[in-house]
Amino acid sequence: MGSIRQNTRQLLPDWRNLGVLLRALLGVNLLALAAALVYAHSLQGWLSAFVENAAWVEPLLFINLGFLALSRDLLWRLRPRTGQALALIFATFSGLLLQDSWRFIGLAEADSPLWRAALLSLAAACALLAYFEWRSKALSPRLEEARLSALNARIRPHFLFNALNTVIALIRSDPRGAENALENLSELFRALLKNPRELSPLSAEIALGRQYLELEKLRLGDRLQVSWEIEALPQETLVPPLMLQPLLENAVYHGIESTAEGGEILVRLGMAGEMLQLDVSNSLGDDATTTITRHRPGNHMALKNIRERLALYYDMEASLEHGKRHGRYRVHIELPCRTHSFSVFD
Repeated sequence: MGSIRQNTRQLLPDWRNLGVLLRALLGVNLLALAAALVYAHSLQGWLSAFVENAAWVEPLLFINLGFLALSRDLLWRLRPRTGQALALIFATFSGLLLQDSWRFIGLAEADSPLWRAALLSLAAACALLAYFEWRSKALSPRLEEARLSALNARIRPHFLFNALNTVIALIRSDPRGAENALENLSELFRALLKNPRELSPLSAEIALGRQYLELEKLRLGDRLQVSWEIEALPQETLVPPLMLQPLLENAVYHGIESTAEGGEILVRLGMAGEMLQLDVSNSLGDDATTTITRHRPGNHMALKNIRERLALYYDMEASLEHGKRHGRYRVHIELPCRTHSFSVFD
């Protein structure tokens, strides 16, 4: 089950997702801060009031988040309102039991009412669930599907023109090569027509990247050198569609095309714990390199595109970094390793 589920019609979010946990922590602590500001006798006393509130809120919050994370799959199988009701019941009774235990060990006054603790827990849980339900509706499936479709459909027109011109040039001199080029081009556009809601096998993304580079190799010849370093990865690994090809296109456009000597693109894929790591780097021409095509400086549109799609699929669990180092431009992506398919709009 993918972490993008907090963006779907499912009213209960993925309580194992880092972004959901951080939002819950922030939301509940803001409520505790607001309560401290309201009930403090003076502005000077609000900080101590907040500390007292936090001392009660934090253990209760972590207990509830732990329960919700462990029971996530079970709650998702229930009707949405039933799942919400169970979460509210657990929050209410956990607040009551925590307050009672504090009274027993002397950390709370013996005459402090238990009903108030239960009511406060219920109110905080209601506010939190209402926020996530609002967020689920605000990020509606149709809007998210439209955004993913638009992001996946963005492909530079200059690549299409270059590929077609290459095919035209090969028709007479190398008909077989022209046929292969058209097959690779059709596969690329077939990938653009795939359902953007589904993750794609990593093996298919690698094959698509190789086909794209074969097309560019026909045009650039020996100026384009490519190295692949792929560690042993789970065969069922799934990634967002069209994640690798735009990075390769960026590397060709900004790093290889602009110099007469060309350069090398290095692609690395590996695992770090449960995270999949992807590196795409390209050599950069130095001052002595002959520049044959001056492209305007990139506006990182492709990187923004990929970063936004990673956020839609993985929320805060994925990251993208890029920059120049040691004469090369490098893009580094980390994302959770998924080995089973899910639709982000189920």
